[in-house]
Amino acid sequence: MGLTSMDFLFLYALISIWIMLLYHIFLAFSGYRYHEEVYRDPGAVLSAIKEYPFVTILVPAHNEEKVIGRTVKAVMNMDYPQDKFELIVINDCSSDRTGEILQELQEDYNNLKVITVLPPEGGRGKAAALNRGLREAKGEYIAVYDADNTPERMALRYLVAAIVQEPQLASVVGKFRTRNKDRNILTRFINIETLGFQWISQAGRWKLFNISTIPGTNYIIRKSILDRLGGWNEKAITEDTELSIRVYEMGYREDTEFSMELYGLGYKIKFFPLAVTWEQEPETWKVWLKQRTRWVRGNIYVIGEYLFKLLSIKRKIIALDILYFFSIYFLFLSSVLISDIIFISEILGISNLTLQGPFFVLWVLAYILFVIEMAIAVNLEKGEGNLKNILLIALMYFTYCQMWIFLTLRSFYLSFKDRLMGIKTVKWYKTERF
Repeated sequence: MGLTSMDFLFLYALISIWIMLLYHIFLAFSGYRYHEEVYRDPGAVLSAIKEYPFVTILVPAHNEEKVIGRTVKAVMNMDYPQDKFELIVINDCSSDRTGEILQELQEDYNNLKVITVLPPEGGRGKAAALNRGLREAKGEYIAVYDADNTPERMALRYLVAAIVQEPQLASVVGKFRTRNKDRNILTRFINIETLGFQWISQAGRWKLFNISTIPGTNYIIRKSILDRLGGWNEKAITEDTELSIRVYEMGYREDTEFSMELYGLGYKIKFFPLAVTWEQEPETWKVWLKQRTRWVRGNIYVIGEYLFKLLSIKRKIIALDILYFFSIYFLFLSSVLISDIIFISEILGISNLTLQGPFFVLWVLAYILFVIEMAIAVNLEKGEGNLKNILLIALMYFTYCQMWIFLTLRSFYLSFKDRLMGIKTVKWYKTERF
């Protein structure tokens, strides 16, 4: 008997899922190797720097009265020479007490500058707020923190020390941790998810390919590069991911006359986990869904912008990274949907699947691989490699991870709806604070 269409769909789903699983387990072990490399001598990067440059720290804020005070104090208390940095908070159309709190804090800190943006200029999103701050920045380097962040005291020193010693680094990104991880089961899942993303995707890709992606917070970038690129893209929902691609596409220049673009070289973005900030994550499913929908829609925008430009992209390793994003949101998603549909149809007895094989064993092995790769990631953080987190990983495969399917489908629907209606305006996607 020949193979049915259901058989071919099943094979497609099986192969796609296993390719992604094997790739991620490979990244997880690479992330482990990078962890061992960085933490072997964490003080080495600091001992090599003789003089610290002037840095401008940008914090975009929109209705952040619950967290902005703590964030400003944490930034100001970082172990970095006070005469070598300025903090610019962009108070963008806040209708709560954010402005009043910042005004009070200005009395305590001479190097704190507050830019208040009002309509009609304001309210156009995080990228627009960052560009507003960039226009008044005096620093040779620009560091960015979200308004809910409390960076550790050495965070900025590590970011600066890493970037000044390698001229080919356009940006250095640090690690973020979940401050409210013990609030409920959702925040515990998010804590595991963020550790997995950073040690598998960020650290693993850096170790293997010398690439990583700029996150929304806790990173430093050369101001000269931002100026050449025209700042952040105000049309992009996830301005950080979009900025990463444009950075990689730039030709590396040691000065204004010399370019390595002809030689296929370019700037790099380095993941450097010694620089740590703590941030507040969503504590309710409603807030989580809103935040993650914005992230997925932003990634869909980036895929749509660059997928059909792959052949013209100069840095081919970035083309592979764009294909990776495409594989997650299209190939992997379709594979998971197909496998779920076949599974349900088999239970209902309406499937015409004729293939025979150890498919249950393959499913169990896939589940074990998932648990192993996530367990590697959490074990790289002190205090996280415990039995409770391992059990949560085993549980999140059937719960939290399945929410990703609904989340992604919802994001595709909303993106398609906006495109159909011609909606292109980017606004603040405010994550509710607690």
